[in-house]
Amino acid sequence: MTATATARAPVQRGQAIVPSLSARITPLQGLRQTMSLAWRTLVQIKHNPFELIDFSVQPVMFLLLFTYVFGGAISGSPREYLTFALAGIIVQNSLFTTLNTGVGLSTDLEKGFFDRLRALPIARFSPLAGRIVADLVKQAWSVAMLLGVGALLGFRVGTNVFGVLGAFGLVLISTLAISWSIVLVSMIVASPEKVQIFGFIVLFPLTFTSNAFVPTASMPGWLQAWSNVNPVTILSDAIRGLLVSGPVATPALQSLLWALAFTVVFAPLAVRAFKRRA
Repeated sequence: MTATATARAPVQRGQAIVPSLSARITPLQGLRQTMSLAWRTLVQIKHNPFELIDFSVQPVMFLLLFTYVFGGAISGSPREYLTFALAGIIVQNSLFTTLNTGVGLSTDLEKGFFDRLRALPIARFSPLAGRIVADLVKQAWSVAMLLGVGALLGFRVGTNVFGVLGAFGLVLISTLAISWSIVLVSMIVASPEKVQIFGFIVLFPLTFTSNAFVPTASMPGWLQAWSNVNPVTILSDAIRGLLVSGPVATPALQSLLWALAFTVVFAPLAVRAFKRRA
């Protein structure tokens, strides 16, 4: 037996011929397959431009509505409110777009895409990793677009290029960690629609009980206590510090700890559930 494993001969089962998987897929091959499947997800946008709504139109709509509807009432002017709220809008948009990972995986399972992959010599982790990588690219696009539109509306970065890059990195790390919980949900529920329903039920109260859009000082005392430990509040504070000004080290470290906790708890469960379904 040579060091490099080769594909085995097809195995006949009844009238169907099922090709066996390769005895071994190297990590480099698995990485290439992951990138190919990620590209497959991104290329779908060209054939279905409506997918851009979740990553382009919807974030801009939230930005405009919050800035011009709440800006004057909360901060005295839309521009002042934008300085406070843009970080929270970025966090809120990133959390809600993690649902696309779960919905996409659930749709692929429902349409039998993973069943077709079983007949190919492909790494078991590639389909899941490819979807997550593609959605991280979309997340980065959304953050960049929100910063660009925010700049057109009057937002100005108060730090430097390293602060902006740090904000990008922290948002992507945090949403990657949270997406493991959405992946787990998509493997448990029966349809993409239920993934969205479950996600909105959890993410709406989590986001709107934070300081993403309003200062916690305006909340009742009992709600302030929760808001101060809410991971959305902590992440929003860290992004504000990196983009505008204020404390960075403590909220950024706490956000990374939250990300680590989500990954440690949900990633093994999500991968196990994915292997059972796919």
